[in-house]
Amino acid sequence: MKRSAAAPVATPASVQGWMLLAMVLWGVNVSAVKALTASFEALPLAALRMAVACVALSAVVLWRRGGLPLLGARQLAAMAGCAFLMVYANQILFAHGLQRSTATNGALIMALSPLVSALMAALVFREPLTPRRLLGVALGFAGVAAVVLSHPGATLSHAGLGDLMLALSVISFAVGGVGVQRLARQLDPLSMSWVIYLIGTAMLIVHAALGPSPLGAAQLFPGAWPWVLVLFSGVAATAAGNLIWNRSISVIGIARTAVFLYWVPVFGVGFAALLLGETLTVWHLFGFAAVMGGTWLGTRPARPSS
Repeated sequence: MKRSAAAPVATPASVQGWMLLAMVLWGVNVSAVKALTASFEALPLAALRMAVACVALSAVVLWRRGGLPLLGARQLAAMAGCAFLMVYANQILFAHGLQRSTATNGALIMALSPLVSALMAALVFREPLTPRRLLGVALGFAGVAAVVLSHPGATLSHAGLGDLMLALSVISFAVGGVGVQRLARQLDPLSMSWVIYLIGTAMLIVHAALGPSPLGAAQLFPGAWPWVLVLFSGVAATAAGNLIWNRSISVIGIARTAVFLYWVPVFGVGFAALLLGETLTVWHLFGFAAVMGGTWLGTRPARPSS
């Protein structure tokens, strides 16, 4: 393997623009995955989406100049840990958690990710939990709550196993993001994303292959349209979106990157209104404004102490 060339220097402003694009893709992906659950079971669907993402990332890695990265044993072990947390465990916990909980609970629990990431960054990297950052986290969460709870028929169910699994999926993704921030000091984001998703996808495929339900042609090829959605979800939302995510962590850190996750339900609701004709209310406008304010507060760098 060849050592990869140094990646171009990115500015926080450009990274934030790319992160908004990634959140748009993830917002559309919510509807795409929801539609795909009618054609695939949860575990095979996760394995297929990750496999498509790996093919896309592999094509980019092999195409770019500089070849494949040189990796030591400790780096491989660290990326295997990130793969287990961010791909395998996250996908398993999220899929089975949603089966046992409600969509409303799921959206609100996933919106806790910026707070969990900020706490992890404070514990591991000693990043300050400033009042401004905490206010941004609270404002963003209030915006997400306004968007989610204003949906007709939205109700909060009693806490249970499904909610616990969803919370664990948030924690596993945040802990994996801490590992990515450490690895970003040694590797470029493309190499990290490729190896992490390669290992995590292999875990999911082995799990799906050894599962109780055998995978036949009918389960893997339910039609042309589901596979169009699989390709979008795997290439655009998963491969491109997570490449942008890991790049952002390497530039602005996990805590400030995670604040952008508040945009996922906002964009998801917006595209549902645009594509499915769902009605927007004043609560959606309030939620949009709150998320904008929370993102602005939560991503501003801390002032240097005098």
